[in-house]
Amino acid sequence: MDKRIEKIRAEERRYHEACYDQYRLFEAGSWLYKPVRTVMDTLAVLDSRESLFVLDLGCGVGRNSIPIAGKLQGRKEKVVCVDLLESAIAKLEGYSETHGVGEYIEAHVCDIGEYEIAENAFDYIIAVSALEHVESERKLEQVLERMVRGTKPHGVHCIIMSTNVHEVDPFTSEELETYMEVNMTTNQAQACLSKAYADWELIFTTLKPLEFTIERNDRLVLLQSDCLTFVVQRKYTKRVMAHTVQESGNPAFTDEEREYGFVLRWVRFNEALPLLEQDQPAEAVTPIPCKESVKT
Repeated sequence: MDKRIEKIRAEERRYHEACYDQYRLFEAGSWLYKPVRTVMDTLAVLDSRESLFVLDLGCGVGRNSIPIAGKLQGRKEKVVCVDLLESAIAKLEGYSETHGVGEYIEAHVCDIGEYEIAENAFDYIIAVSALEHVESERKLEQVLERMVRGTKPHGVHCIIMSTNVHEVDPFTSEELETYMEVNMTTNQAQACLSKAYADWELIFTTLKPLEFTIERNDRLVLLQSDCLTFVVQRKYTKRVMAHTVQESGNPAFTDEEREYGFVLRWVRFNEALPLLEQDQPAEAVTPIPCKESVKT
């Protein structure tokens, strides 16, 4: 890891740990006051599922993951939470017990840029103010690839990230050094996401300018950025699949084929059948504007 990233990570650690110590989860006065509305409302897309497995990348102390676990109690579910800060994960585990959802939370201390996501494991993946904190644009692309591979058919991703970030002196308007690992322009970020989700269905996207004051290096800093919200759903493609088998043999069904009811057609040895695909329409969700401030 280069010196620049180490410097940014050290300052981000100081900022977040100070915030977590000063404010309790769901206490008024900070962005920890309540979950992000878009994250919670997007759950409606998945209401029909009997079981729900959620991944919260950059979970912090549980601002979103604890309300998700609370809303889904009674189902077979698990909310997997990943954050770089040991102190954040420790507080998350404490808060989850306090709010009665500890059994639904699985917490990991890990850089989200290095976290391995199991294939086809999750129904819902959220990344709120997280992806811009990986160490490079290439690492961001790799994380998105893992997120895509780790999602079940009809699964949903909710991404909220800061783009076009500037830090300025609030009194002199002097441009200051920007403490952001991946500071993409808004157009660059939109292009990156569009490429990663080229064959997914876009449910909702919005862009909102944000501006607020934080303390950085013992001075007040005005933080300006665009808040990009991007909610997408994986299309479920039913396939008519050809299994080349011996006359007396039977094709082996995969777990995915059993679970999602792929239409299978048995064919005799050496017969050819083209692979056909038929896209099924995704469920709709009412667009919800990004009204909440998000952490940086």
